Amino acid sequence: MFLKQLTLTNYKNIEASKFDFKAPINCFIGNNGIGKSNILDSIYHLAFTKSYFNPSSLQNIKFDKEFFVIEGRFERKSKEEKINCSLKRGQKKTIKRNGKVYDKIADHIGLIPLVIISPADRDLIIEGSSTRRKFVDGVIGQTDKSYLKSLVDYNKTLAQRNALLKYFAINRTFDAANLEIYNHQMIELSKPIHEKRKTFLEAFIPIFTKRYNSISASAESVDICYHSDLNENNLEDLLSQNLERDKVLQYSTVGIHKDDLDFEITGVPIKKFGSQGQQKTFLIALKLAQFDFIQKVAGINPIVLLDDIFDKLDQNRVTQTIQLFENENLGQIFISDTHEDRIKAALAMTSSEYEIFNLN
Repeated sequence: MFLKQLTLTNYKNIEASKFDFKAPINCFIGNNGIGKSNILDSIYHLAFTKSYFNPSSLQNIKFDKEFFVIEGRFERKSKEEKINCSLKRGQKKTIKRNGKVYDKIADHIGLIPLVIISPADRDLIIEGSSTRRKFVDGVIGQTDKSYLKSLVDYNKTLAQRNALLKYFAINRTFDAANLEIYNHQMIELSKPIHEKRKTFLEAFIPIFTKRYNSISASAESVDICYHSDLNENNLEDLLSQNLERDKVLQYSTVGIHKDDLDFEITGVPIKKFGSQGQQKTFLIALKLAQFDFIQKVAGINPIVLLDDIFDKLDQNRVTQTIQLFENENLGQIFISDTHEDRIKAALAMTSSEYEIFNLN
């Protein structure tokens, strides 16, 4: 996958910018707040139809402006793809592929395979289960459209069931037949989602552990454990057993929307016992494994975004990190950083062509 041209209008703090890309490695250099991460985020936006850092679409429109437009010209398997993403206040977001508007935005996911590595990834370790589920869903969703549809339908049904439970509590009533409709839909929709998550992780975890061992020289063992209510039970029984608790709490307490991953190092949670260096290595290995998985299934190199990941790293670690990506032939890479000298010194050690865009 290769991004040839990027045009931004009123996106976050960028009023109007256009970039042409010819090199496999492209670096955006500039002071904090100048818009480096916003440029990388716009590329992510073209791939996933939303921002990585701010999912509120309206907040991605430049202050005092009425709309934003992002346009990208990509080369995918020797074919050009022109993607346009735009939003005007008071209207729905529009995604166009080669001038044609998508009927369903979800149909676009997977066309532009992409992996991002950012300081915000630490949320995967320190935040709640929803962050880790989104990671799993994001990887599977780039290669399996039926999975995305099942997930959208499940979340819609879940919201309806929760609204009904709240209605029962407010009105001091209960309608078992009405609730059973949503129970049945959740049961049917959850089965393929759970199976695909299990199958994915069975393939993904060995790729991840191999990546971690390669980066850390097998300094310690790591693992990912998948927890799901459906691993040992069926959802029909679980919904029945937890009905009274659901009625009291006014939401669905069991189901695949409670799935989680345990990230472990030497058999203990990395969140509690891993050093900052081990956590950073864990996350980089996680994203490299994401790249490997998508590349294998989709048969195409995803674009890689490295957003401000070199902060607080010494020059040697910066050089090693860039060489790691270059040696793995990861395709097109976009980097944001504050120090031009640091990036130039690191890139001087590579054999790949590169271009530096100094935003200052």
